[in-house]
Amino acid sequence: MKRLSKSLILISGILLGLIPESVAQQTDTNSSGGSAKIYNLILPNSLRNWTFQLKDPSVDPAKVFSVKNGVVHITGSPFGYMRTKRSFSDYMLHVEWRWPGEASNSGVFIHVQLPDTIWPRCFECQLQAGNAGDFICANGTDMNERKDKTTRLIKKMAPSSEKPVGEWNTMQVACKGNTIEVWVNGVLQNKATGISEQSGHICLQSEGKDIEFRNVYVTDLPE
Repeated sequence: MKRLSKSLILISGILLGLIPESVAQQTDTNSSGGSAKIYNLILPNSLRNWTFQLKDPSVDPAKVFSVKNGVVHITGSPFGYMRTKRSFSDYMLHVEWRWPGEASNSGVFIHVQLPDTIWPRCFECQLQAGNAGDFICANGTDMNERKDKTTRLIKKMAPSSEKPVGEWNTMQVACKGNTIEVWVNGVLQNKATGISEQSGHICLQSEGKDIEFRNVYVTDLPE
């Protein structure tokens, strides 16, 4: 019970902006007795934790996906994604993103199922400007909140909490059992229950124009 309470307090502090992510990571990593594991998915100058899928296979992924000093740049063209080599379940995903030029379209895919395709079976946490926090049930996934089975879109619950172009935004995605919760800049924007997939890979999408990501990491959630 102590482990659960401590982890929930820590996660709540991150979401509310009370605990800096750097401090939270250090606290989680160094705490004694079964501390939660943190997986940093973006290394300073390497994308070795990822594999790549593009709609046009003749394009070199290195021309679309690059990293420098811990910041990933995705050109947005052609359509595709970078996918974690590892699969995850029961975790908190932390993602920071910004539009370096004009606001456009992208997304974070969770519980991604193989094989790779455009687009894979997964749940998309929308990053499209003005709609960050929407869910999209892609390629056959489902959830209780999808009342109208003729649409794959589940709209966010609150007005946009996104920051202006050029500023860094934060998305936190809590995946626990058959539920998903999404916060954008500390605002709870969506919740899914009864989800059809409860584990899988994580993807960052190339769709539209330039987007940048940093501080992408996964923290195990306690049982």
